[in-house]
Amino acid sequence: MMADLSAARMQVMWNRLLAVVEEQGQILIRAAFSPIVRECGDISAGIFDAQGRMLAQAVTGTPGHINTMAEAVLHLRERFQVQNMKPGDIYMTNDPWLASGHLNDFLLMMPAFKNGKVVGFTSCTSHLVDLGGLGMGPEGSDIYDEGLLIPPCKLVEEGVPNALLLDIVRANSREPIANEGDIYALIACCEAGASRLLDTMDEFHIDDLDALSRYIIDTSRRGTLAAIAEVPEGTYKNMLRMDGYENELELHATLTISKAGMHVDFAGTSGCSGKGINVPLNYATAYTVFAMRCIVGSDIPNNAGSLDPFTVTGPKGCILNAQRPVPVAMRHTLGQVTPDLVFGCLHQALPDQVPAEGASCMFDLPMRHAPEVAANGGREFAIEPVHNGGTGARPHSDGLSATAYPSGVFGSQVEITESVAPVVLWKRELLPDSGGSGKYRGGLGQRIEITSANGAPFIVFLSVERLKFPALGRMGGLPGAPGRIRIRGRKKDIPGKGELRVKGDDTFIFDTPGGGGFGPPSEREPGALALDLKRGLVTPKRAVTDYGAGQ
Repeated sequence: MMADLSAARMQVMWNRLLAVVEEQGQILIRAAFSPIVRECGDISAGIFDAQGRMLAQAVTGTPGHINTMAEAVLHLRERFQVQNMKPGDIYMTNDPWLASGHLNDFLLMMPAFKNGKVVGFTSCTSHLVDLGGLGMGPEGSDIYDEGLLIPPCKLVEEGVPNALLLDIVRANSREPIANEGDIYALIACCEAGASRLLDTMDEFHIDDLDALSRYIIDTSRRGTLAAIAEVPEGTYKNMLRMDGYENELELHATLTISKAGMHVDFAGTSGCSGKGINVPLNYATAYTVFAMRCIVGSDIPNNAGSLDPFTVTGPKGCILNAQRPVPVAMRHTLGQVTPDLVFGCLHQALPDQVPAEGASCMFDLPMRHAPEVAANGGREFAIEPVHNGGTGARPHSDGLSATAYPSGVFGSQVEITESVAPVVLWKRELLPDSGGSGKYRGGLGQRIEITSANGAPFIVFLSVERLKFPALGRMGGLPGAPGRIRIRGRKKDIPGKGELRVKGDDTFIFDTPGGGGFGPPSEREPGALALDLKRGLVTPKRAVTDYGAGQ
């Protein structure tokens, strides 16, 4: 039977692929062991054509995983010859410069076979909680301090997992069972995607993806270029000051918009740090392109066609184009700030469409037992709970409080954290006045208070931004509140980067930053301000000082 390849039929098949990748993503989440995957959704899943071009990606997932996956599959497709692939093979790597920017992210790729030939690939990424080394923190001096690096290799051969490789991963982790479970969840994700892809091809009576691939990529590219054509051509520049580790940093971006596409260059950006906050260019590119796509052509599905018109470069050795073998474990700390960096450029071209700056980076708090606890037979653990700050106010509405933007990684559940680690979260609540005042208020940050559950000390790895330089407002909006880290009873606040030892009777307090406001506070609707006061989101003092209430 000849397949119907009309445009309507193509659109139906495209929609089916989007459903398949969503199923892939849900399988990965439901089968995973680590809370950062099964509770927070720190994943990606996608389907690719025989050339390794992304056709569909799961909405569930993070830009850092999704957009790096799009490039990583091309690398693996080139590294391993298609004629040598067999049904049931799965390839993987966690190389930060090929996969997702740091060692803890495992990326898998599986060929899908039909009638004896490779017709496409499925791929996925997720975060493994611990791969040895110094732990998930910024303290490494090079990539070798940060854990186990696995070059591109075959994880599964004709359906049989590489037992030696799994043994090596287990032997190099403080959470061997969780790591092994997460790897099998990744395998299941790839296998399910390949199976559903073949079912789809059978249902629609097609033997390859060539025609569908051309339709998806060409349609998406045309739509994206049409959206770019609506943005004023020109060159726009922006600079952000960030806390840094040893020194304060400057992140520079030059955005060039033409009919051919949009290009960002990081020339002028500060050089690399001696600690693990450096960002490989693949990861910086992932979030930079995500930011542009949030504003330009946001209704077009993410695939090789819609990504193609967006390009990113940066001088080798700048902190957003880190070169081997610098440490990169906490690359998200600055990598997830690049959307605000690019928004500052886009605001000049589209002032009524771009939000104010937000808290930006994902505020994860990797924690593990203190070394002496293990030596004395105490409870060992490694966990990475995630928390979020406020987003910037939007041109037509308030920012979102304690929301995962741009990462998309949801906040960790208190009960789940306490069930897998000997800690107690005594408080996790929105922080009044942390959102920048404006016609539209910035989203609020939150306060988290944590103690040991059994009196044993534990280690927290800190790598957060916006303690010195808060999120700025736009169009007359005021800045959000900066973040703050401290131990109750101590006079001096704790820096945002480093390894913190929390004693058994300490209370660790972390305030995440708020987002900037949009528009002058004097233009805020009285009803909106009254509702903020009623809900306790803004205090009476702030209502008077910033909004002039009661004057």
